[in-house]
Amino acid sequence: MLLAIDAGNTNVVFAIHDGTEWRGRWRITTQAERTSDEYAVWLLALLQHTGLRALEIERCVIGTVVPAALYNLRRLCREWFDCEPLIARSTLDWGFRIKVDHPEEVGADRLLNALAAHYHYKGPLVVIDFGTATTFDIVDDDGAYLGGVIAPGLQLSIEALHRAAARLPRIGIGRPQAVIGRSTVPAMQSGIFWGYVGLVEGIVTRIRGEYGAPLKVIGTGGLASLLAEGTPVMEFTDADITLEGLRLLADRNAIPIFHKTSLPGGPRAETD
Repeated sequence: MLLAIDAGNTNVVFAIHDGTEWRGRWRITTQAERTSDEYAVWLLALLQHTGLRALEIERCVIGTVVPAALYNLRRLCREWFDCEPLIARSTLDWGFRIKVDHPEEVGADRLLNALAAHYHYKGPLVVIDFGTATTFDIVDDDGAYLGGVIAPGLQLSIEALHRAAARLPRIGIGRPQAVIGRSTVPAMQSGIFWGYVGLVEGIVTRIRGEYGAPLKVIGTGGLASLLAEGTPVMEFTDADITLEGLRLLADRNAIPIFHKTSLPGGPRAETD
């Protein structure tokens, strides 16, 4: 089985794929200083609860946009699962061209989204990922990655509004009943929700105009389904795109498989 780890700025998602389907997904708050042992205590308990065993995991793959978190995530794979993890980097075999000025600057999550979106939906397309940042990534009809757009995420905007304006409260994200808010909180919710709907529609329109041909639009991230309720622009929402990208990348690139000879605490893979 494959352990896929998607480490974002807000959460780290761990998922298990058995070769046919995803058997479990769990998330924990991203903290760069969290040790491999802390991850292990948490994750092994969840595996046991799901009826899975650490010894069944033969491969590991990590995609991260938080470089400081990589050290302990790699140690987790080595020490607790006897696996040398594949790290998602622009230098791997992605199966498509990365047609930007500096490929090494592109976040792993954006390339993973492009890989999985083209595999499942075919191009040309735009993947919108509603995470800590809201990203728009454009994929050509042959799967090539063409670049994209990065905007502040919804939660960042809410926090900035709350911190910069003394009388504005911190609010939750939801679709307001009306555009015109009759009090402060509904007015803020309207600005956030419809403001980001307008952002999505406006940027997609400009991307399509610049690309010069129709583009499918796929939304991912925790807020994709909510925002899709407010606009017909997003044709598909898919919460598993980044994890699917990790799975596909692991299948394209060789990962050393360590034969399990002991439970955690025994021999370790010490490859650097």
